[in-house]
Amino acid sequence: MKVIYDPDTDILNMTLREMPIEESDEIIEGLIIDYGKDNKIVSIEMLDASDNVTEPQSFLYEIKGRTATA
Repeated sequence: MKVIYDPDTDILNMTLREMPIEESDEIIEGLIIDYGKDNKIVSIEMLDASDNVTEPQSFLYEIKGRTATA
């Protein structure tokens, strides 16, 4: 999984799988889900991320029972 925040465009992108995007769906305003050929989620894109995320330039990655900051 790869998470990229672009402060110039204020877009947060979470890539779950590296594969071509076949279809995109804006499920609510500013939240776009990208799907692969197999109809499984490839990535999630959030527009105007700073309006929705407290600190878009840092995050906490957690595995159940363990934490690690990134």
